[in-house]
Amino acid sequence: MKKNIHPKYFKITAICSCGNIINNYSTVNQDLNLDVCSACHPFYTGKQRIINTGGRVERFNKRFSMLLGNNK
Repeated sequence: MKKNIHPKYFKITAICSCGNIINNYSTVNQDLNLDVCSACHPFYTGKQRIINTGGRVERFNKRFSMLLGNNK
């Protein structure tokens, strides 16, 4: 088996814009600046917004109902 073929790992610090600090290991010896992390992303925090597109769907169906053959 060949020796010294694996890259070296360095301890890095990833700093999010919300102030959260994440310590990790990487082959790149450089700290990271993140825009979002699991502490501030809406999917993970449960603060995501649901956009109501019901009016848009109805308008689309009304506009293209003649082409689709759904005469209502």
